[in-house]
Amino acid sequence: MEAADASDMADIFISYSRSDKHRVAPLVAAIEAQGWSVWWDPGIAPGQEFDQCIAAELAVAAAVLVVWTPASVQSRWVRGEARDGADRGILVPVRFDGAVLPIDFRAIHTTDLDRWRGNTGSPEIQDILRALGAVISRGASPRTVATGSPPESAAALETGRIAICVLPFANMSGDPEQDYFSDGITEDITTDLSKVSVLSVIARNSAFMYKGRNVDVQKVARELDVSHVLEGSVRKSGGRVRITAQLVKGSSNDHVWAERYDRDLNDIFALQDEISEAIVKALKLTLLPEEKRAIEQRGTDSVEAYNLYLMARQYRVSASDWASRPAEATVRLCTHATEIDPNYARAWSLLANGLATLRFGLGRPGDDGLAAAERALALDPGLAEAHAVKAKILTEHGHTEEASQEIDVALRLAPESYEVNRSAGKLRYRQHRLEDAILHYGKAMTLLDTDVHAAGMLVSCYMAIGDEGAARRTAQTAIARAEKAIAADQNDAGALSGGAYSLAMLGEAERAKAWMNRATLIDPDNVNARYNFVCSLVAHLHDVDGALSMLESLLPQMSSSFVKYAMVDPDLAPLHEVPRFQAMIADAEARFAAAQKP
Repeated sequence: MEAADASDMADIFISYSRSDKHRVAPLVAAIEAQGWSVWWDPGIAPGQEFDQCIAAELAVAAAVLVVWTPASVQSRWVRGEARDGADRGILVPVRFDGAVLPIDFRAIHTTDLDRWRGNTGSPEIQDILRALGAVISRGASPRTVATGSPPESAAALETGRIAICVLPFANMSGDPEQDYFSDGITEDITTDLSKVSVLSVIARNSAFMYKGRNVDVQKVARELDVSHVLEGSVRKSGGRVRITAQLVKGSSNDHVWAERYDRDLNDIFALQDEISEAIVKALKLTLLPEEKRAIEQRGTDSVEAYNLYLMARQYRVSASDWASRPAEATVRLCTHATEIDPNYARAWSLLANGLATLRFGLGRPGDDGLAAAERALALDPGLAEAHAVKAKILTEHGHTEEASQEIDVALRLAPESYEVNRSAGKLRYRQHRLEDAILHYGKAMTLLDTDVHAAGMLVSCYMAIGDEGAARRTAQTAIARAEKAIAADQNDAGALSGGAYSLAMLGEAERAKAWMNRATLIDPDNVNARYNFVCSLVAHLHDVDGALSMLESLLPQMSSSFVKYAMVDPDLAPLHEVPRFQAMIADAEARFAAAQKP
C-alpha cells in the first residue's frame, strides 16, 4: 500500500474498541460538526494493509482521542495507540462505565462521559472539544512552548482545567503515632478539592509517593503533570491544632496563597472547609453551591468520632490483609465511633471491613460485618466502600451474582478507590475472569503501596494466564513491600505469608519456608495465611504431599465458600484430580450438609 499524502489524512485519530462503536459515533458527529476531519472506521479490509493504514493515520494525526471502556482497556492495539498519542503530547482521553485505566495512563486527566447523552452542549463534550482544539491549534506537544515561557501542565492546557497535587501534610506533632491525623487531613482536603468540577486532582497514591521526602515543587509538578502543588503541615497537641498550608505554582515556584491556622480541635471541620474554599478562591475559580454543600458534608459532627475513624482508617491502609491486631483495633475504634455517632456511615463501613477480615480472613467466629455494611448503606447509599465490603461479604457466602451487582455499583461510584478495586479483583478472580482481576488488583496495588495481598494475587493471576515475566516482576514488588512491613513489625504474619508466596514463585524455596514457619508460630490460627501456604507448596514448591497434609488440618476451619473456592483455585489445579484431595473435599461438603439439617 502506498503512503497517503498527509494532506488527505484526518485531523483526529480515534482509538477505540469495535464493540463500542455505538458510543463513538455520536462523538464523531460532535467533532465533525466543528469542521475537523476524523479517522475512526475506514472501509478497508483487515490485514497488513489495514495495519499500515492505521500506522500512517496515527503518525500524522494532530490529536489522538482514546475512548476508554472496560473492553478497550484490554485491547493491546488501543493501549499502543494511546501510548503513541501520549508520547507525542497529543492524547485526549475519555472514559465510559468507570473503566479502570491502564496504570501508565492514570495520571492523565480523563473526561468521564457516563452522564453524556449525546447533548453537544453538555460540559463534558465541551471540555473534549476545547482540549482537541488546543492540541490541534498548537500542532506540537503541549509541553513545547515559546522560549522563555515556563511549561504548564498538559492537563491544564488540554482541558482548560487546573491540575493540582496535594502533598502529604507533614506531621509536626513530635509523635509518629499522630501520622494518622495529618494523613487524614491530607486525604480529606484532596477529597474536598476533587469535588470541584473545574479542578483535576491527583490521586492519593501518586501524591503519597512523596511522603517523608524533601521535594522540589517544580520537579513534582513536572513528574505528575500538574499546574499547582499544595503542601503543608499539621501540629496537633491536646485540644489544639495548627495547620499551615501553601499553594505553589509549579511552573515558576511562586506562592499563590499561604496561610497558618491555629484553632481549637473542635473547629477542625470548619477549618478544612475554610482551607478548601481559600484554595478555590486563590485559583480564581467559582465554587458552585452544590460543590460547597458536598465539601461541607463530613459524615459526622463529632470531632471525637472523626478522630477515631481516622485512627481506624490508618490501621486499615497500613496493615497487611491478614494481620489480626489491626483488624481488632479497627473493630474497637469503629465500634466506639458508631456509639458516639450512630449515623456515621463511613465508620459503619470500616467496621464492616474489620469484622469481615476477622471472620473470613482470620477464621474467627462471630459477626461477619453484613449488618454494619447494610447500616452504612442505609445512611449513605452513595458510599462506594460500603457497597464494596458488602460485595466481599456476599462473595464469602457464595452469593456471587448479588456481589457482582454491588461491586458494579461501587466501581461506578468510585473507580479510583482502593477498597473498591481490591474487592472487585477478589470477586473477578473467584469468577475466573482473570483479565478483569488483573486490572483491578493492579489498580489496587498502585493505590496503596503497602499492600502485599493484592500484589500476591496479581502474581497468581499472571501465572494462571501464562505471563511468567509479569508474574516475576510483580513478585519482586510484593517481596519488597513485605520486607518493608516486616522491618516495621517483625510479628506481621500477614506480610510474612504474603511474601512467602512470592518468594516461592521466584524459586527461593528455603527462604519461603522459613517465612511460612515464622508466620505460623506468630499467628497459628490465621486461616487465610495457612491457605496461602498450601498454594505456595502446590503452585511453586511442587510439594503435593506437604500441601495435602496442611490442607487436611485446615479444612475444618474453612467456610463453605472458602472450600468451594479451593475447588476451582488455579493455584491448586494440580490437586483437583488427586483422589486424596477429592476425598477431603467430599468430607467437608458432607460436614456442611449435616450442619444445614434441622
